[in-house]
Amino acid sequence: MSKIVLFEHPLNEKMRTWLRIEFLLQQLQASINITSHLTALTFFRNISELLDVFERGELRTEILKELERQQQKLLAWSDVPGVDIQRVEALRQQLKSRASELMAAPRIGQALREDRLIALVRQRLSIPGGCCSFDLPTLHVWLHLDQSLRDTQVASWMDTLDPLRQSLLMILELIRQSGVFRHQTSLNGFYQDNAEGADLLRLQLPLEASLYPQVSGHKTRYAIRFLPLDSERGEIPARLDFELACC
Repeated sequence: MSKIVLFEHPLNEKMRTWLRIEFLLQQLQASINITSHLTALTFFRNISELLDVFERGELRTEILKELERQQQKLLAWSDVPGVDIQRVEALRQQLKSRASELMAAPRIGQALREDRLIALVRQRLSIPGGCCSFDLPTLHVWLHLDQSLRDTQVASWMDTLDPLRQSLLMILELIRQSGVFRHQTSLNGFYQDNAEGADLLRLQLPLEASLYPQVSGHKTRYAIRFLPLDSERGEIPARLDFELACC
């Protein structure tokens, strides 16, 4: 069976930021078991990048607006014959709950910015080798604490991100589910179409094609150019079949 590779491309800056945050949250979750300098630096580097992303734009405001927008979209579905009204109402209540939790939470990332250990590590991350034991004795000592103590502190850091994580993951799930994959064909490695009101392109390609999409676009129109992984010897087929969802 052919292996399928999924590509996602944001069509606006808001979605670009959200996908980056989702990516960093996934990396952060995968690195919470801190047992060495290597795993510690992976975790702290992800936190540092996440805090950098938080500084760009009105993140909380944008997410709250989207939670409200998704509620209105679900409300419109309530009038469609055959729709599971209970399911729609349950989703609306979840969206309301997420919005309330996010509004009640402190400034996103504030607790992490104010943590002394995180601040010390962030200062050294841009210096090659700057987190070794003589540069960061505080981290060195922390890594010698009982695993249970480190786990408790890491869990407390992660808990501060939970209102954001829960809201964002629900939003992205609803946006992804709003688009249906449809069969499309590119000619000589090129495809274009309209994207009125869309936030996200999702594209599926067979791995054996050895191609990747280069997407350019904005809120009304987009273009996809397929390029070979091997830029010197790779070939672009005259006709390429792929699956595309515009969400």
